[in-house]
Amino acid sequence: MNLFADLPRSTLADEAFSTLVQRAGVRIERIVSTGHCSPPDFWYDQQEGEWVIVLTGRAQLTLLDPPETRILNPGDHIDIAPHRRHRVDWTEADASTVWLAVFYPDDSVDLA
Repeated sequence: MNLFADLPRSTLADEAFSTLVQRAGVRIERIVSTGHCSPPDFWYDQQEGEWVIVLTGRAQLTLLDPPETRILNPGDHIDIAPHRRHRVDWTEADASTVWLAVFYPDDSVDLA
């Protein structure tokens, strides 16, 4: 599969999530955003860690604890620790922002 093949239409109401690989404890997704952002007052608070890279487009993330705002351009990546609240402030409206996200287990949780 090519990560840039079959990109969804920019008129979709929601971001498009495609699971590329899922194995024990790890999930890799392609996320496509076109002008999408988190709803007001919404924060992701995920049980797993997330390493994400922007492949095309641009986006702005805000993270809490400690507070941080990051603009991500193609090639920029960030590792978001489990339960570090974060949100997408904006993605480019006139181009697809293609993300590659790797979700991994919280290493402080006993998986036995």
